[in-house]
Amino acid sequence: MNWNPDCELTSVPDLTNALVTEWTASAPLVTNVGQPILLICPQRSQPLYTDFSRLSSTSAEEEPAESSPVEEKVYLSASCVKRLGEIMGKGEYLRIQVEGGGCSGFQYKFIVDSTRNEDDRMFEQGGVGIIVDQDSLEFVKGSTLDYTQELIRSSFQMLKNPQADHGCSCGISFSVKL
Repeated sequence: MNWNPDCELTSVPDLTNALVTEWTASAPLVTNVGQPILLICPQRSQPLYTDFSRLSSTSAEEEPAESSPVEEKVYLSASCVKRLGEIMGKGEYLRIQVEGGGCSGFQYKFIVDSTRNEDDRMFEQGGVGIIVDQDSLEFVKGSTLDYTQELIRSSFQMLKNPQADHGCSCGISFSVKL
């Protein structure tokens, strides 16, 4: 598949920042430093917008950007705050624990608890709170706790966990970055 000359390639937001060498099935689109790309084709009613940064590689001479330190906090989504407000009594918290097990090596455990231990960290938002012990916090810091409802189940799930390498489709099990 060759490049369609009727399509216009535009880098977003800097229109002059894209470098396209060739577009074929065997040679992917190349851009500099992961700039997002807007591809406009007359045959399509909507433009294609994507970020090819994950396709780029770093040469041995380039140093990768340092990742910013992850804040020792767990964030709550709006649906999580709403559901916790519905099910929690006064003085109750949702405890998040990380245990060994599951199909990916570690698993999240969620328990309604009214006891706070000495090493617990508490995070509050919208009048509800969660507690995480210090050991488990190392595995979930920077994550977002969400409440999801599907046809087959409703559950609390950790989203966007920067400490996880990948997770299982069940949403409970994950492996950690080494």
